[in-house]
Amino acid sequence: METMKSSRKDDVGDVGSDLSEQIKAATKDIHVRAENTQLMLSYQKGQITLPQYKVLLCSLYKIYKVLEEELDRNCSHPAVAPIYFPQELSRLESLQRDMEHFFGSNWHERMIVPAATYRYEERLRKIGKETPELLVSHAYTRYLGDLSGGQVLGKITQKSLGLSSKEGLLFFTFPGVTSPNRFKQLYRSRMDAIELTEEQRAAVLEEAVRAFEFNIQVFDDLQKMLNVTAETADQSDVSAGRKPMFPSSPLMQFTVGLFVALTTIGMGLYAL
Repeated sequence: METMKSSRKDDVGDVGSDLSEQIKAATKDIHVRAENTQLMLSYQKGQITLPQYKVLLCSLYKIYKVLEEELDRNCSHPAVAPIYFPQELSRLESLQRDMEHFFGSNWHERMIVPAATYRYEERLRKIGKETPELLVSHAYTRYLGDLSGGQVLGKITQKSLGLSSKEGLLFFTFPGVTSPNRFKQLYRSRMDAIELTEEQRAAVLEEAVRAFEFNIQVFDDLQKMLNVTAETADQSDVSAGRKPMFPSSPLMQFTVGLFVALTTIGMGLYAL
């Protein structure tokens, strides 16, 4: 741990005193790792599938629900208040509408998320209660990341899934933000104005790295869940002497995925 902290200090030592720049420097390497997960590479190649997008929405909903509840609860905290923009940034309502579009009115009952998502939720709850200033790291990582790539990723998703409208893609839109670039400048300036002790600043930088780690774990777990789903469906058919009935059917893969995930949860393998 001491080696990691020392290395992190070296990473941000030459970038000035602005918190936003220090976070950017501290997370530079892990940012690259996040971009090279299988799920994100599928996005970059324009090959995102409906099952991938559906399970991603489930986890995003869970994560943003907790993040925004904790931001709301701590909105008057001196470290949270400057970067509290619920009207401009809140994702929860958009995610609810996207979930309803793809899963129907009973979408709450059909959500399946991996263990990594629950660990992410647990961490957000913990820091919201004990060290609210660390919420800055997660808000910065999630909101500015989504705001930066939202329009591009939305277009990629729409094209990859062959959607004829924007329905199901509201997560990528920020109607309360007229100029993403100007808003990001405002957000960073508010971050840089937050007063933190040296110990708190170091903790915020460490938490920003941890935020990326959580996102990577969620991406990896989602892809593993989908891979197991596809392999289970194919092997079941082969062992029975049949050719796979729906080797590339997104509906079949996702349906079997729900069954596999529910069974796994029932066995306690997703226990925290």
